[in-house]
Amino acid sequence: MTKVGDIGYICTEQTDKIMLDNWQEEEDRIKKVFGDKTWSEIKSEESWRIFKIMSEFVQGIDHLSKIGPCVSIFGSARTSPNDKYYQLAEQIAAKLVRHGYGVITGGGPGIMEAGNKGAKSENGRSVGLNIELPFEQTPNPFIDADKNMNFDFFFVRKVMFVKYSQGFIIMPGGFGTLDEMFESLTLIQTHKIGRFPVVLVGSEYWTGLLDWMKNTMVGHGNIHAEDLELFAVVDTPTDAVKIIDEFYAKYLLKPNF
Repeated sequence: MTKVGDIGYICTEQTDKIMLDNWQEEEDRIKKVFGDKTWSEIKSEESWRIFKIMSEFVQGIDHLSKIGPCVSIFGSARTSPNDKYYQLAEQIAAKLVRHGYGVITGGGPGIMEAGNKGAKSENGRSVGLNIELPFEQTPNPFIDADKNMNFDFFFVRKVMFVKYSQGFIIMPGGFGTLDEMFESLTLIQTHKIGRFPVVLVGSEYWTGLLDWMKNTMVGHGNIHAEDLELFAVVDTPTDAVKIIDEFYAKYLLKPNF
């Protein structure tokens, strides 16, 4: 008979085994990179990788080229449905749809699920650009069946986000969210894409990063003070969608034309 105290020991032992297995998997992956390969192996492996990358680009362009104006919502996969930022993302997505926009997310749980859920609640376009990860990432049930896509390569997925979005809503998140945010800002800063609106939601969450950008990045001359004007910070769905609307009004565009 298993005692209560034994359960904690068993759980700890199982956790340790999982961590050890993950560590060993990472070690094997690193060793594989540095392992000797014949020219034939290198050529074969790289050729198939190129074909896979090409197929993801073709599939993405084929699926997304006719979706109409959309706004991407970025944010953490770990945000629970009772979190205020989950609810904010859901409200923003619903409001975007009511104003005529489609919504693109990373297709997973958390903020991504909230974005697709909000879009779905208003019968709007709900796009999910999913990616296979060792944890966290499973498709949420609020993506349109014909707009649920899966990617193996992060960079292909990011191209699709940027190419088919006319605005970016940045909710609180982790490394992935920061990657998506700075990718968008870099492309705008370097004039590789148009100056589409980038909206950070949650001043409480972003204040520390913004202070660092202002005091350290600008202070060291690594960005210009004007670069901080490439994005806006808001706290409400109304203010977030207003910025998107103002962008469209400025260029006399109509969503979902």
